Amino acid sequence: MDTNLKRSIMLEHYQNPNNRGLIEDDSYIKINMNNESCIDEVNLMVKVNDGKLSDIRFDGEACAMCISSSSIMVETLIGKSISEVREILSNFINMLDEKDYNPEVLESAIVYDDTYKQPNRKKCVLLPWWGIEKVLEGLDNN
Repeated sequence: MDTNLKRSIMLEHYQNPNNRGLIEDDSYIKINMNNESCIDEVNLMVKVNDGKLSDIRFDGEACAMCISSSSIMVETLIGKSISEVREILSNFINMLDEKDYNPEVLESAIVYDDTYKQPNRKKCVLLPWWGIEKVLEGLDNN
């Protein structure tokens, strides 16, 4: 994918993020994620119905990379089964760790495929995805 197209997708998700804003609903799993090395803090709300992520909401104070990654993550994961989410998450993390991954499952999240060139931005991009990882761990423990 062209670098300018990647930038425009990230910018669009930063300026007009999907599902930004939390709601009052105790049926959601709530996770707070923060990056000790910068200002990034993201609060996630995840609704699981019938083995699928039926809704994801987020809010917080974070850099453009973290906000855009949160928005793209929401777009990519809503409606997916837990097993699909695990596959996407694993491939996304592998991509950022420069390991083998399947680009076909990442949808728009593929725009972060060259984040490894800016190691200081890796945590920014991964922060919301690590939140989903915590949600999955919580589901496994129930």
